[in-house]
Amino acid sequence: MSLDSEKLRQAMRAWTTGVAIVTSVHEGQQYGMTVNSFTSISLEPPLISVTLKQLTHTHDLVVKSGMFAVTILAAEQQELSVRFAGKLPNITDRFDGVQTERLFSDIPVFENGLAYFHCHVVNSMPVGENTLFVAEVIAAQGEGAGDPLVYHNREYWRLTT
Repeated sequence: MSLDSEKLRQAMRAWTTGVAIVTSVHEGQQYGMTVNSFTSISLEPPLISVTLKQLTHTHDLVVKSGMFAVTILAAEQQELSVRFAGKLPNITDRFDGVQTERLFSDIPVFENGLAYFHCHVVNSMPVGENTLFVAEVIAAQGEGAGDPLVYHNREYWRLTT
């Protein structure tokens, strides 16, 4: 018996997550996409995981280059999240007019993010329509200061103390 995907989608709305953008570069092409499937796996060795939909440009570049960067978004970066989630159909180049920087490599990250990670893929596994990437963190920056962008029940939220 298979679970109805809509029932799973409804139940997963109860899971609150942070929001990040994964970016990658290969042979002069750069792409990025919003994700909430970003997890720390291990401190020793420093490993994280991300899950990317297979039929995306970002997925393709991560597979080809074996590298990616992650920017954890601040509460003020909701528009950036929407843009890189592909929710603005009139935008063909998601990076056009967006302030980026290159902290660790030629892979862009987004200014004013809460934290940044430069990662090298060490393992990947197809999972349904996605690929689970396990990556070694080569470099990281950020101390957790600031208000994170949070996603819950199909809406963006701000944390309060």
